[in-house]
Amino acid sequence: MKSYMQKKETVEHKWYVIDAEGKSLGRVASLAATYLRGKHKPTYTPNIDCGDYIIVINASKVNLTGNKLEDKMYYNHSMYPGGLRERNAKTMRENYPVEMIERAVTGMLPHNRLGRQMIKKLFVYEESEHKHEAQKPEVLEVK
Repeated sequence: MKSYMQKKETVEHKWYVIDAEGKSLGRVASLAATYLRGKHKPTYTPNIDCGDYIIVINASKVNLTGNKLEDKMYYNHSMYPGGLRERNAKTMRENYPVEMIERAVTGMLPHNRLGRQMIKKLFVYEESEHKHEAQKPEVLEVK
């Protein structure tokens, strides 16, 4: 039996929407990363971008378990001396909820050209409105 290798020209991309309200950040991010990579499809090919488009809504209402709101830190560095900026998860959820989810999903994708191509198919919104109704996205339920 031969293995099936999908070609870039034959890939069909679907649209899915994930409601993050009250859901755990890690579960939302891992579901989004799985669908962005295309690992849910029987025609998954590791070297082809065969994943789907993902829309995450209600990013500001995502849940974090335990003491992560106070203890989890996000770091940025400007590459200048003394340029380290650190913020905890509570600050990130209040002020930058979109970046918080994007960082979580990006960390679960490959760190190469293919991963950078996949992350462009992720759309995150703070509230429940999004501008992709014309694509008729299907709802994905986070377990």
